Amino acid sequence: MWSVLWAAVRSKAPYVTFPVAFVVGLVGYHLEWLLRGDPPPTAEDEKSISEQREERKLQEIAGKDLTKVVSLKDKLEFAPRAVLNRNRPEKS
Repeated sequence: MWSVLWAAVRSKAPYVTFPVAFVVGLVGYHLEWLLRGDPPPTAEDEKSISEQREERKLQEIAGKDLTKVVSLKDKLEFAPRAVLNRNRPEKS
């Protein structure tokens, strides 16, 4: 008799566990929403990462004179030293 009962429980387990998990998730979601208070900002209010980056770059260059740049003749190396000169001795 026990084997028949356990076989029935095993075969019907997904039908029992899914509603239980759904209810637990629903209660947890609403409980978290009540504890946090304000809902998160909607997608329309939130700016994308690229837009935030563009605004930050515009603010950084707002007070600079962009006509004053270093000449390429004055630059000795075009790549960062940390990348290409890692294993070379320092130039004198």
